[in-house]
Amino acid sequence: MMDFTTGLVLAVTFIAVTTVFKGIRIVPQQSVWIVEKLGKFDRALQPGLNFLVPYIEVVAYRHSLKEYAMDVQEQTAITRDNVTLVIDGLIYLKIMDPVHASYGVNNPVFAVTQLAQTTMRSEIGKLTMEAAFEERDRLNTNIVTAINQAAQSWGIQCMRYEIRNITPPASVLKAMEMQVSADRQKRAVILESEGKRQAQINVSEGEKQQVVLKSEGAQIDQINRARGEAEALLMVAEATAGSIQKVAAAINAPGGREAIELKVAEQYVEAFKNLAKTNNTVLLPSNLGDAGSMVAQALTVFDTVRKSRERSAQG
Repeated sequence: MMDFTTGLVLAVTFIAVTTVFKGIRIVPQQSVWIVEKLGKFDRALQPGLNFLVPYIEVVAYRHSLKEYAMDVQEQTAITRDNVTLVIDGLIYLKIMDPVHASYGVNNPVFAVTQLAQTTMRSEIGKLTMEAAFEERDRLNTNIVTAINQAAQSWGIQCMRYEIRNITPPASVLKAMEMQVSADRQKRAVILESEGKRQAQINVSEGEKQQVVLKSEGAQIDQINRARGEAEALLMVAEATAGSIQKVAAAINAPGGREAIELKVAEQYVEAFKNLAKTNNTVLLPSNLGDAGSMVAQALTVFDTVRKSRERSAQG
């Protein structure tokens, strides 16, 4: 009888201890557990030590509040210009409302990834192939916005979306490579032609500059020659004026007239001496031997000019 009682006590004690431990729940950090009481939502357990009523309250769902990184499988999408592209991506998710994530949809992560695929196909269909390659950032932003609008009731949020690969058909790749090669050749030809054009322009500018410099040099040379001739003429004129002034002063000085008469006579004799050395035929005056008469005539002309100048000065 004692053995049976002892066993019964031990069994009851074991069941009680087991029940107590079964009602203790320790929730990890960044996690939320959803508790149902008799099959109905009761509360959400926060991180730390929590107590449940065994067999009446159960943990129905366990959610992590960390950010998920999920692969979006490859899929085909047709662009607006009817090019078939193979696209895959990476989506980052985070559960914002554990209750809605538990009861709003059966599998929120799977639902969002499927929504991402359909949204990506829809967004690709709005763009041309070239725009799909060039506007990845705008495409990612549009996909995130569309997913968040549709997943509000699921308690999950798309933090960001990244298109990983965009693969066009082989024929399109070949055409793109040919286009890139043609563009490079075009740029090379353009650069070469621009180089030749610039070289011709430089040569023309050099020739033009050479002509200008030559003309400027010739102009400067002519100016310098004219300036030199002008200065020479001015110097000759000044010298002539100085000599005339000296002659005039000498004439007015005492004995100046007799000196002039002697000078004229000497020049007269010298002139006829030079004529005798040539074979030229010349006309000579009848009084060739009368040097005094010739000197008197020359002085008469000199006196007439002097008197006329004096009358002009007095008038």
